[in-house]
Amino acid sequence: MSFKFEKLIIWQDSMNFGENIFQMTHGFPKDELYNLTSQIRRAADSIALNISEGSILQSNAEFKRFLGYSIRSIAEVVTCLYKAKNRKYLSEAQFLEIYNFAYKIMNHIIAFRNKLT
Repeated sequence: MSFKFEKLIIWQDSMNFGENIFQMTHGFPKDELYNLTSQIRRAADSIALNISEGSILQSNAEFKRFLGYSIRSIAEVVTCLYKAKNRKYLSEAQFLEIYNFAYKIMNHIIAFRNKLT
């Protein structure tokens, strides 16, 4: 047995993305714990959370709305990534790796959302 969302590649990728963000933020300064660290972690976790919540007992229109929330959360993560890079918490290489993963997930979610009727 499994939940419907567990089979979705967008959910699986979003789960991995959230874990990558969590690990990455261990290197952030302690004085950012309740600011940038918390914000980027919550936004990254929100991507998968909205996919799973929207997929259960929802109409396609409602599911599309939740997928929109996931996309917005990706935008929030990307903005936090820029802040982390500007504050020198991330190297350019780290930034680009995570940024590209975020971009890939966003495009997959958009494509999936566009296929829902």
